[in-house]
Amino acid sequence: MKRPLDIVVLGLSLSSSWGNGHATTFRALLRGLAAEGHRILFLERDVPWYASHRDLPEPDFCELAYYTDIGDMLSVYRDRLEQADAVIVGSYVPEGIKLIDKLASLPLRRLCFYDIDTPVTLAKLDRGDEEYLALRQMPIFDAYFSFSGGQVLTRIEQDYRALKAVALYCSVDAERYVNTGETPVWDLGYLGTYSLDRQPTVERLLIEPARRLPNARFVVAGPQYPDTIDWPENVERIEHLPPSEHASFYSRQRFTLNVTRQDMIAAGWSPSVRLFEAAACRSPIISDFWRGLTDLLPEDEAIVIADSPQDVVDTLTGLDEWTRLNIAADAHRRVQEGHTGHARAQELVDAIAAMPVRSSHASKDGMRKTA
Repeated sequence: MKRPLDIVVLGLSLSSSWGNGHATTFRALLRGLAAEGHRILFLERDVPWYASHRDLPEPDFCELAYYTDIGDMLSVYRDRLEQADAVIVGSYVPEGIKLIDKLASLPLRRLCFYDIDTPVTLAKLDRGDEEYLALRQMPIFDAYFSFSGGQVLTRIEQDYRALKAVALYCSVDAERYVNTGETPVWDLGYLGTYSLDRQPTVERLLIEPARRLPNARFVVAGPQYPDTIDWPENVERIEHLPPSEHASFYSRQRFTLNVTRQDMIAAGWSPSVRLFEAAACRSPIISDFWRGLTDLLPEDEAIVIADSPQDVVDTLTGLDEWTRLNIAADAHRRVQEGHTGHARAQELVDAIAAMPVRSSHASKDGMRKTA
């Protein structure tokens, strides 16, 4: 595909990273696309909780527009949507089901879904919870891009009747996530919004080790943690950390902790963007285990896997500095080779190139050549 693509994305948020991992995922991917000359319009529902926490209101790598009503938005952007090479709807978009139905009724060239929450989405559908995607809509998409890979893709096609499931993992903006050279001030840190199903692991792999190592320093950054949590005195709390401060945060840790939601552990092959961010900043990672993790980052070569508080204590107190730095360097190399925004953008472009134009659009505009 030689000519630049015109892509429209309707996602949860690009402007605000507050309380979600979608914004940084989209930013890395779209920056990668823009660097290759592709044109992107991102349409974001204007909601108060993101409007009051916008850390990227005017991106320089794409056009960003806000809307409050689906019907009004489609009236304004209908021509752009119909002429785009691909229209991509993200997971957790407000009124997602209504939006998808409206888009499916238009003569689009290609309609795709990008699920940045695949295990959560599938678990919700299994329970009959159709918050932002209906089961009947799965076959609508020309491609179902999935945050999860591996065996999850087979399930999406066989059990949920998607036409084609394609892995599109999260990625990292390698130009912004670099080691800053700052001296580490924390022995172990964690960056993540509070989640009820992640908190037991945070308790086990950070809070309890902090109690056992009162002279070590720990940090947890992220919003929405309840006041009822009993934080040890050597655990520092940061309520919200904007992406502009992530690289410094990771660089000032001897180790960073990765914690995975239960639905993602059950599904496997679901790497968090935090894994790639920490590795890009050369912060050695301690993580819980899930299937597919060691395919991306081999254990004891590029990552340390922990199950118990003592595993973390042993790593923090017993791992020599040469090994610590080499684990960080190996993870950094692997991420630079295959998990940057540029690499992920090329995967998306290649996938779009492999999709035929929809017959509804071909009949409307038969003279236009297939991308």
